[in-house]
Amino acid sequence: MDLTHMNNFFAGAIALASLIAGLFFFRFWWTTRDRFFVFFALSFWLEAVNRTYLGLAGEMREDFPVYYLIRLLSYGLILIAICDKNRPSRRARQRKGEW
Repeated sequence: MDLTHMNNFFAGAIALASLIAGLFFFRFWWTTRDRFFVFFALSFWLEAVNRTYLGLAGEMREDFPVYYLIRLLSYGLILIAICDKNRPSRRARQRKGEW
């Protein structure tokens, strides 16, 4: 087994793991309706698409800008989820007199 086949195998394994993690976060969203889990599910699904595309591309070159842009978007969704979760709610701002 040469290195290209091994890289494709691991890219597929990471894509499958990301897809499953996204499904778990989607299930958590389904039960709680918390936006935090939706952002994480979308982030993991984007990573799954990124790894699938990387594995299906003929040559494994991760230094192309498209891979970094997809990862940047994926990690940006995680940052948005964290910031959104830590932001005070509208009701808490109203009680403090802030609007």
